[in-house]
Amino acid sequence: MRSRPLALATALSLGTLATPAADRGHGQQADQGFSFRSGVNLISVTATVTDEHGRFVPNLRAEDFAVYEDGRPQTISQFEAERVPVSLGIALDTSGSMAGDKIAAARAALDRFLFDLLGPQDEVFLFRFDTRPTLIQPWTDDRRAVSHALGSARPAGGTAVYDTVAEAVPLAESGTRRKKALVVISDGNDTSSRTRLPALQRLIRETEVLVYAIGIDASGDSSRAYAASSASTTTGPTGGDPAGPRPVPTAFPGQKPVVTKTTTPPPPPSPAPRRPAPSGSSDRVNADALRAITDDSGGRTEIIVSARDLDPATAGIADELSRQYFIGYVSSVPKDGRWHTIEVRVRGNYTVRARRGFVAN
Repeated sequence: MRSRPLALATALSLGTLATPAADRGHGQQADQGFSFRSGVNLISVTATVTDEHGRFVPNLRAEDFAVYEDGRPQTISQFEAERVPVSLGIALDTSGSMAGDKIAAARAALDRFLFDLLGPQDEVFLFRFDTRPTLIQPWTDDRRAVSHALGSARPAGGTAVYDTVAEAVPLAESGTRRKKALVVISDGNDTSSRTRLPALQRLIRETEVLVYAIGIDASGDSSRAYAASSASTTTGPTGGDPAGPRPVPTAFPGQKPVVTKTTTPPPPPSPAPRRPAPSGSSDRVNADALRAITDDSGGRTEIIVSARDLDPATAGIADELSRQYFIGYVSSVPKDGRWHTIEVRVRGNYTVRARRGFVAN
């Protein structure tokens, strides 16, 4: 189930087209050498598995997983437990509120992320954003080029989180590596975007990009920070579940699953109303909005209370990207433009985080 020939045979049996992935001209060939052009037939899911203490669970096999689409069990046709190269986008808030210690800590944390934590085959791009997003380093495997671009960013202006993610996600989806991810670092609520949250959620649902967010909440409300960073689960079809996190179902093959009859996309959650800003601060980071952006994708939001926490937060994301399981299955749903749920279950008392569904376009 781990072999590339099996994946290729699966695609060819569907009458799909496998073409060589484009060389971006920066000296690296695409991971695996093929890019499947099969619409929604071959569905890829990246799963993060942790134990009750939040530690990553290694050495799982394909038979330890079960995948359900719209409540119906699916046959896993691809499985990979080893680290695969990543096409990674970074989006750094350089609004005026990031001046001083925050931007310095962000540069230091991202330099360590780039030079010490990413794999040699990974490729990276870098956005900075204030009132509007700016791509300051296109796709590259040159870490020094990215670090130089980081050093050139000067904080000023407002915060256009949604516009930036709307531009960065399609670029991340175009990456040549098998796994695709985006990391957003911001210390404030969106103040400048034309893109609205429901539209952004729809865009993310149409890709396989894992979206992560690190929010810096200088208010020092550590209980809110913990709740926001730990509330990501896999069982619901949408982000921002008002009921809060739900446990992963214990049912596994042999126990009849509940079949979901509705496949229309659920209404996305509205952005949480802004709370009054504390004295001396405005446009405080909106953890609920960040969760609405990240959770459907299988990524997560982490809220930190100090810029000093950026280094362990980015290190945690790098560690997660290196310890995930890659699962693929063939979907038979028609291209109906609707939202179809995905649920990944694992044998044992573990928690799974994975993308919650896809739009069949």
